[in-house]
Amino acid sequence: MKDVASASLAVDRPSTRAADYLALTKPRLNFLVVATSAAGYYLGAPNSAGGIDLAAMAFAVAGTALVAGGAAVLNQVYERDTDALMRRTRARPLPDGRVESTEATIFGLVLSIAGLVLLAARANALAALLALATLVTYLVVYTPMKRRTPIATLVGAVPGALPPLIGWTASHGSMWDGGLALFAIVFCWQMPHFMAIAWLYRDDYGKAGFPMLPVIDPGGRRAGRQAIWFALLLVVASTEPAWGGIRGLSGAIYLPIAIVLGAGLLWLAARFAAARNDTTARRLFLGSIIYLPLLWIAMIVTK
Repeated sequence: MKDVASASLAVDRPSTRAADYLALTKPRLNFLVVATSAAGYYLGAPNSAGGIDLAAMAFAVAGTALVAGGAAVLNQVYERDTDALMRRTRARPLPDGRVESTEATIFGLVLSIAGLVLLAARANALAALLALATLVTYLVVYTPMKRRTPIATLVGAVPGALPPLIGWTASHGSMWDGGLALFAIVFCWQMPHFMAIAWLYRDDYGKAGFPMLPVIDPGGRRAGRQAIWFALLLVVASTEPAWGGIRGLSGAIYLPIAIVLGAGLLWLAARFAAARNDTTARRLFLGSIIYLPLLWIAMIVTK
């Protein structure tokens, strides 16, 4: 009885509750949102003697992160039943019963609304509208579509690619002159990344009834083809800041760096497509994780 009481007290500790609510925001995914939105803001800011307005940048990044965190929470409310079926997600706070769905819904709405208000008040209306588009596309379109068709992966790449565009728009005041190039880079990058994840967790996705490409095509040929095509498109998208006439977005040394990085990821995608197994998928996944921050760093340093 003492052990049971101790376990009950441990669950009710404020620190544990806080950790559960933090987990609902998917902090690792939100770290990517913070990084890409911050990079977008920096790259979109005009070059001036005064430098970057760090306070304005912090508000824009925080607003974007709040919206992304709220979307993650609301997505988990919707998918709590399927999350309970998958090994990698069944220990999340909602399927494990540590947080009630009503509480999570309120939490997700509060985060989302706070983020939108912060962007509208401290950045600009266009950045807030793009964040709202992220929220709607992710929750209203992608989340329910995910149970019906593998095309959902393409749709889900749209809200995933919007954070750098939101950051760019918050500092630049417009989506043009480079913002869409940043969007295209992250959009294309997500597909080889997603194909590797879908392969590695194909059994989990199959149990939950998600028709990911490696589920409906167990041989993995379609997943391999998509990984190659989008890795190839990524090479083109990532070099556009150097040759697309976008002033101030990157320096001359950026182009060879982008080509080398893109060629490396394309090679990993080709290896996965040729030999579809967990080893090649894991290498593609790890390569994609390394690729994106190196590309952002190259762009930022050579701005």
